[in-house]
Amino acid sequence: MQHRSEEAPRLRRRHMRSIWKGHIRFSLVTIPIRVYNAIDSTQAIRFNQLHREDNGPVGYDKRCKVCEKTLTNDEIVKGYQYEPDQYVIVEKDDIDKVKLKTTKIIEIQGFVNKAEINPTLYDAAYYLGPDGDVSTKPYALLRETLSQTDKLAVGKVVLRDREDVVAIAPQGDGLVAYKLHYASEVRDIRNVPQLDKVRDFDESALGLARSLVATMATSFSQIDVTDRYGAALKEFIQTKIEGREIVVSEEKETPTIDIMTALKESIEQAKSQRSKMVKATGEAKKPAETEAVQQEEKPAKARKRKAS
Repeated sequence: MQHRSEEAPRLRRRHMRSIWKGHIRFSLVTIPIRVYNAIDSTQAIRFNQLHREDNGPVGYDKRCKVCEKTLTNDEIVKGYQYEPDQYVIVEKDDIDKVKLKTTKIIEIQGFVNKAEINPTLYDAAYYLGPDGDVSTKPYALLRETLSQTDKLAVGKVVLRDREDVVAIAPQGDGLVAYKLHYASEVRDIRNVPQLDKVRDFDESALGLARSLVATMATSFSQIDVTDRYGAALKEFIQTKIEGREIVVSEEKETPTIDIMTALKESIEQAKSQRSKMVKATGEAKKPAETEAVQQEEKPAKARKRKAS
C-alpha cells in the first residue's frame, strides 16, 4: 500500500460543516462524499444601509411600480420579459413541470486534460471529502489517479432542481470540485472592441518584453496576493470605532513613458531588485533563468548593431 508522507506535524484545525452529501460515480465505481464550501464568505465586509438621522436600518417594501401598492408574497408571481413591458407569467406549477429530480450523485461523464477547459468556464469552488471510513480508500485512489494522469473528472449533478456541470481536480490530500458555467453563458472574446487592431507588434519590443518576463520569473507563492483593500477597510472601521483620527496618504501619479523606454527601465529595475533579494537570502539565480535572459538579450543586441 502506498501513502503520502507528511512533511510536517498536522495542527488541530476546526472542522468544516458539510453543505451536501452524496456520491461520485463513474462506471461501476461509487464513492460516498461530503461537500464543503471552499470560499469563506464571512471574510467579506458587508455594510447595512441606515437612516442618517436615527441610524435605523433601512427596510425594503415589495411595491408595485404601476399602482404603488405594497404587496404580500401571495400577490407576487414570476414573469419573463420577452419584449419591453411584455411578460409571460410563469406559475409555480409550471416550474415544477421542468424541475429535475435531485439524485445526490455526481455522475462522471469522462476524464479530460486540464488545458481543454477554458478558465472563463470556472465558477464556484467546493471541497470534496470522504463520507465515512468505507470511502477513504476509493477516495484516495481517485485523487492519486487524477494527480498522476494530470486529468480532470468532468460530470453532472442536480442541485436545487438545476443540473450543473462540475470538474473535479486533486488538491493536496483532497479533491476540489469546480462548478462550471455552460459555454452559452460565456461571452465570445472576439466581440471585445478593437481586438482586430492589436495583431501587430514590434519585434524589438518583443525581445525586451521576453527578457523582462525572464528576469521577473518567480513562483506564485512568492507574489504578495494579500487583500490590502480588505485589511485597510478593517483598520479604517476599527479606527472609527475607537474614535481615532484617520490619516490618508496621497498616491503619487505615475508618469506615462513610451513602451521601449518603459521596458528597458523595467528590466534594469527587475535586475536590481533580484540582486538585492540574492544578497538578502543568499540564493543565486537559477542557471536556467540566467541562460534565458542571455538568450533573449542577444537577439536584441544583434538587431541594434545591425540597425546602426
